[in-house]
Parts: sequence; structure tokens; C-alpha cells
Amino acid sequence: MLAPQRQSAILDRVRATGGVRVSDLSAEFGVSDMTIRRDLDILAERGLLAKVHGGATLVDPGAADEPGFAAKSARQQAEKAAIAARAAALVTPGSAVALSAGTTTVELARRLVDVAGLTVVTNSIPVADVFYRDGRTDRTVILTGGVRTPSDALVGPVAVAALRHLHVDLLFLGVHGMSERTGYTTPNLLESETNRAMISAAARLVVLADHTKWDTVGICSIAPLAAAQSLVCDAGLTAAARDALTGHDVELLIADPHR
Repeated sequence: MLAPQRQSAILDRVRATGGVRVSDLSAEFGVSDMTIRRDLDILAERGLLAKVHGGATLVDPGAADEPGFAAKSARQQAEKAAIAARAAALVTPGSAVALSAGTTTVELARRLVDVAGLTVVTNSIPVADVFYRDGRTDRTVILTGGVRTPSDALVGPVAVAALRHLHVDLLFLGVHGMSERTGYTTPNLLESETNRAMISAAARLVVLADHTKWDTVGICSIAPLAAAQSLVCDAGLTAAARDALTGHDVELLIADPHR
């Protein structure tokens, strides 16, 4: 097993059980304690777990905690790839689409580079960079200005002003969390205002969120569940979450990361 595969498996174990011991992981993966400790160091540096004596535990983020782009990119990679592929099928040549900031929307951008004649509106520096590096000439990319967040979003009054007079066919919105009580949420106050401006500019809202986002609550609500016409999620979404979403007339599009 390669180191990145082992680290992903360790992270899954921490999330499933709440904590792991170095000795147990060493026996399970057939590697030395030192190798496991290096794996835990790497995962801790990315903000994905907290090291403790003899092992590691879950990071306990608050509602205002905002992980950086690199830390979020390492989470649920297979699920995000499947969600992005499912969402890309909704985009037709010649349409105008908006992509909010987020690691899943970056995955979606990579799958849209071959779609002809797109107009793309985004407040995400990494999303804009995907299209810039592709260099396709039959595409227009509009990057809002604004204040940069830890997740590489551009937010605030400048971003809102840039979005105010724009109109797009589809908005693909990445979220920090979602729940029946709070709707779709973010840990960044300015980002919530910017995302609401993107929603106002869109004829259809499609939320992109893997199953771990359910019952995760950020400090500020973006919109209620019913504001989205569709939610693209992976098969790990619980039955209770599915019932709650469909009860708010949200179309569920389930992506299978194993196909």
C-alpha cells in the first residue's frame, strides 16, 4: 500500500472511531511505529486530525473554524470526484454557469474544461486557475474581486457588487455544512453574503456536498434547504438526511464513488 493510500485509510478510521492508536495501526498495516507516526504527522500538519500521546483523535472544529484549501482538498477525494462527474452532466455547451469556492467545485471545473462555449462566473481563485491553465478560447471567465479567505474564496462588498447585475443558468454551490435546522452554512460571515448574491444571480441552484457535510453547522446560514433545486451527494448520505432533503423538495442526485 502506498503512503497516500495508507494515510487516507488512517483518516477514515479516525473519522469512524474518533481516535486511533499507533500500535494498532502498525499491526494492521504491517509497517513500523515510526512509519505510522510520520503518517500522523503529515495528516496533523494538514489539519485533518489531532495528534495525542500514542495516537491521534478527531479535530474538533468550532462553527467559525475555516480549514484551508489544502486541508479540505485531502478530504473525501473519491466522493468529491464522483460528485463532480455527476454535476458536470448537468452542464450543456453555450450555457452560463457560476461556481462558488470549494474543493468540490474545483473538481467540477476540471470536468468542464472540454465543454464548448461556456461563460463561467466564479469567486474561487483555484476554479479560475483551472480554466486559465486550459487556455480554451471559446470561453469567458469572470472572476469577482474581493477579500481572500483561507479557502481561497473572494468575498465581501467587491464580490457582491460584481455579482449584482449578472445572470447565470446554473449555480454550483459548495457548502461547509447543511442541516434541516440551519440550511446550508459557512464558517465565514462575508462568504455567506457573497454566496447569497450568487444564488440571486442564478436560475437554478445545485448544491455540491459530500455526506460528511450533513449535520455540520457553520456560523452563518447561506440559504434554507429548499432554496436548492438539486443536491449532488455521494451514497454515504443517511436515510434520515435523504428524507429531510426530499421533504424540502430538493432533488437528490446520488453519485457513486465506486463506479
